[in-house]
Amino acid sequence: MTWGKRVAIGALVLTLVGCSDAKQTAGVVPQTRAPVEPVRTAKPVRPTLAPVQVKPGTSKNVQVMPLLDHGPRDRKEIALTFDADLTALMRRRLVSGKVKSYYNKALIEELRSLHAPATLFLTGMWMEQYPQVTKELAADPLFELGTHTYDHRGFTKNCYGLGTVPPGQMLSDVRRAIVELDRVDPHATRWFRFPGDCYDTTALHELAPAGVTAVGGDVPGGDGFTKSAQPIIKQVLDHVQNGSIVVLHMHGGDNAPYTAQAVGPIVRELRARGYKLVTVTQLVTR
Repeated sequence: MTWGKRVAIGALVLTLVGCSDAKQTAGVVPQTRAPVEPVRTAKPVRPTLAPVQVKPGTSKNVQVMPLLDHGPRDRKEIALTFDADLTALMRRRLVSGKVKSYYNKALIEELRSLHAPATLFLTGMWMEQYPQVTKELAADPLFELGTHTYDHRGFTKNCYGLGTVPPGQMLSDVRRAIVELDRVDPHATRWFRFPGDCYDTTALHELAPAGVTAVGGDVPGGDGFTKSAQPIIKQVLDHVQNGSIVVLHMHGGDNAPYTAQAVGPIVRELRARGYKLVTVTQLVTR
């Protein structure tokens, strides 16, 4: 995919291609290699420009949601992104006590100790479960926050067993998460991530009025259900390049238990290779 237009001082926001996420259902084979190709049946959407005063990621395209998969390939910059998933099934496990928490506090503390900026994509249900944590993340200048739907259902059929949001409910689902994030974060972005990286032409058209830009990534970290941190580290370091968007998870628990252990070695090695870590907004801003 070509990068398109460069934006000038004032942080004009550029939008392109994507999304990725880990499997959430019981019985899924642990990921020790790169995840399988997600469901992506829509063609790439050409970039659109948003005015300076609007939130990063804002789209003015009312016909089709724009997509972003990576940043410019001519700069040694990489954006680390982390999804905070929470599904109805995960919440039941939380309430029953089978899982202690779906907030990986150790991961956030590690990012802070490393002074590593990141873009965090939060489901509405996760924000409702952890309102104070959401406020703390929003107040931390190291992070920027985007949305990840309300309850992490898929936007196509057969999206890793996540269930499916009917087309008529897609827009309201996404807007529900946006409202929840705006309530606690005055600096909330309009970056958005599809669960499971699953989208098609119908989803892109249905969600266009939400005014958000979908952010995927060209480096899925594969941290869902791994048995150790090493496969995550190898997966990321073997595939990054200039402009990469790395997709990992921050809910921890039984779904992504080793991300905190992996992020330190990843960050240190990326910096040793000369990469600068940035947020998604910084990645696409000249």
